[in-house]
Amino acid sequence: MKNWISLTALAAASLAINGCKKIDDEASSSRAVDTKIEATSAKDFVEQAEKHLFDFSTYAAKVEWINSTYLTEDTDALAAISGAEGTKMSVDFALQAAEFAKQDGLDPVVKRKLDMLRGGIVMPAPTKAGAADELSAIATSLQSQYGKGKGVLRGEEINGSDIEAAMGTNRNPAELKEMWASWHMNVGGPMRDDYSRMVEIANEGSKELGFADTGAMWRSNYDMPAEEFAETMDKLWLDVKPLYDELHTYVRGKLNEKYGDSVQAKTGPIRADLLGNMWAQEWGNIYDIVAPEGAGDIGYDMSDLLLQKEYDAIKMVKAGEDFFSSLGFDPLPKTFWQRSQFVKPADREVVCHASAWDLDNKDDIRIKMCIKVNGDDFITVHHELGHNYYQRAYKDQSYLHLNGANDGFHEAIGDMLALSITPDYLVKINLLDQNQVPGADKDTGLLLRQAMDKVAFLPFGLLVDKWRWGVFSGEIKPADYNNSWHELKREYQGIMPPVERPSDAFDPGAKYHIPGNTPYARYFLARILQFQFYKAACDAAGWEGPLHRCSFYGNKEVGAKLNSMLELGASKPWPDALEGFTGSREMSGKAMLEYFKPLQDWLKEQNKGKTKGW
Repeated sequence: MKNWISLTALAAASLAINGCKKIDDEASSSRAVDTKIEATSAKDFVEQAEKHLFDFSTYAAKVEWINSTYLTEDTDALAAISGAEGTKMSVDFALQAAEFAKQDGLDPVVKRKLDMLRGGIVMPAPTKAGAADELSAIATSLQSQYGKGKGVLRGEEINGSDIEAAMGTNRNPAELKEMWASWHMNVGGPMRDDYSRMVEIANEGSKELGFADTGAMWRSNYDMPAEEFAETMDKLWLDVKPLYDELHTYVRGKLNEKYGDSVQAKTGPIRADLLGNMWAQEWGNIYDIVAPEGAGDIGYDMSDLLLQKEYDAIKMVKAGEDFFSSLGFDPLPKTFWQRSQFVKPADREVVCHASAWDLDNKDDIRIKMCIKVNGDDFITVHHELGHNYYQRAYKDQSYLHLNGANDGFHEAIGDMLALSITPDYLVKINLLDQNQVPGADKDTGLLLRQAMDKVAFLPFGLLVDKWRWGVFSGEIKPADYNNSWHELKREYQGIMPPVERPSDAFDPGAKYHIPGNTPYARYFLARILQFQFYKAACDAAGWEGPLHRCSFYGNKEVGAKLNSMLELGASKPWPDALEGFTGSREMSGKAMLEYFKPLQDWLKEQNKGKTKGW
């Protein structure tokens, strides 16, 4: 995840950066923020708005960092104040941008920036008195509730990062059910009323900006009409759905073999808690259950390798930095190592959800993680550093262009690097011995292990925002929040909860990105784009073997080509950036299907005679 310190993150946290300030009753509401810009031309307005936003974003980012890494009532309160300030500023500028956009003969760059100002707010508040304060307070509270969330294992309380890890290693169906049910009830349950109120306020703000609802505003941020973007998402899903269907059928059969009909039936949906992940969004943690005979043992386990080589959190991050250095990128700044959160502090509550930060829009880049020495976090480190290197590459752009070409680009860069964590790469960094490199007969295992995360994620990546779009449009009412969530999970993922879920629960809130108000379409797009990027990088490196074996580690020509795309930031429409790196102006699932074609063919053979679908 990237921390979007731009228009989308100005609803952040605030702290007395310039010295201690007294916290008193006045801290319950935002300060007066002068956001009225006196300008006669759209160009002048945009320049002034960018200056205001740049200055405020560096202030808000520092405070949001403190709130996320030191969760207390005081930092929550101060976060709400700054969040209200940022929301008011963004909404005021958006309203003014809408007026300037009516002028004739606008420069195309200025017009695009006006559109960014108008549509770049995640949760806009209406202009009526107190709305920004209320919206910010709710948003801050929801995120804090998630960060402090606890589940239960064997009757004992367990925190968020530990329960996520336990869901990946535990094979006791009763305990998996206990963890799943307790996390969803304890974390999501109390949020529903606040979430409903937040949606109501944000929709009012979106309508003032000229959008039908907040979901329509989110979909407007992709250099195409909102309706066309939704259609593009559906088309991409249909491209790759046949591959997912084969994987689902195979995994369901293996779970039935392990647990029996009483736990997992041979047909129908898969029980969510059996898939090694709290949200059934990635299934790689149960690879040991589904590994194919003969090809399944790929000869090494990433987590074991890291432990054998005495990796710790810092050494894992150093490995990620080394990958980028091998492509010709400059080393991370000294402040990155001084200011990042690498492990969970023992003395306080923090938000452990992994994220990458850019606090000054220049060089103060950081990651925030609670790193555990395992294969999943090794990959996550590479992913988060992808954000950081992207942030630094476009640092010389103007403020509104300090972002990815679209938000899927930002997520895909790190994932592209993770695809290059092949056996060949592991040998080059001395994590794997040459004699441990699996032969071609192990390719099915290698691809299945990848698909358990990459392919399994696709329908979840799609349905999260499909649910929110329905909530924002009013098609999904508060009384139907939970039922609609599970209907979508069943429709797209073929997943069912392990226990009956009451309609008044709020299971969406048990997923960080819902209370955190992080749009999720970017993650779906990233799963598609990373394969397009990866294939383009492998082609540029002159790779001639199977696509899934390619590693472009150490190829500075690839690094130079990649940097040319990254440094554009959001200064060009995403088709321009995509074309410059891949040669195509369309997002496509073809590269992903090429990557997994040997696996898809194998799965079809394994699934002969089995009932597909759910």
